[in-house]
Amino acid sequence: MARVDVLNIRGEKVGDVEISDAIFMCEVKPHLIHDVIRMQRANHRQGTASTKTRKDVSGGGRKPYRQKGTGRARQGSSRSPLQVGGGTVFGPHPRDYSYTLPKKVRKSAVKSALTARHSESNMKIIDTLSLDRISTKAFYGIIKALKLTKPLFVVNGKDETVEKSARNIPYTKVLRVEGLNVYDVIRYEQLVLTLDALKKIEEVLAP
Repeated sequence: MARVDVLNIRGEKVGDVEISDAIFMCEVKPHLIHDVIRMQRANHRQGTASTKTRKDVSGGGRKPYRQKGTGRARQGSSRSPLQVGGGTVFGPHPRDYSYTLPKKVRKSAVKSALTARHSESNMKIIDTLSLDRISTKAFYGIIKALKLTKPLFVVNGKDETVEKSARNIPYTKVLRVEGLNVYDVIRYEQLVLTLDALKKIEEVLAP
């Protein structure tokens, strides 16, 4: 197992920790990362686009004009798609875009994403992440101390003080470990794990 430095929120080394080779030093599989990100993006689609067909638009109680003698094409209803204000033909209707991939594929993709961040030296381990009060300035100071630009912080458990302190900082996100996903790991340039979160990840993704 490889050993990595453990930092505090001031960016100082306070120790080191072993990380699992099976999770942070496995083979990176870009095609699985791509497949899982596509699935995640599709599952977030609302699918609420909707149009009115001829049965949904108002009007149409009688013929717009008589059948013969006008020199125009015959029309039976103002709801016809041929009429201004008529219904739409084959328009979109609410639908579900979501689908799933096998659990092994999703698990392998998470490992690939974590390995990619570690191999690029864009993963840091910190001993703990806590604040005395909600403070955007204090949290931004942590980002500066750790020399981060676009970080994803992964913590173990709910901490509203930390989450609310980070939410107004651009390109920064605090994620609970149970919500760890491929899209966020790849989207943000740096990954920061607390020691508790690291243990939980290794417990869940253990082969």
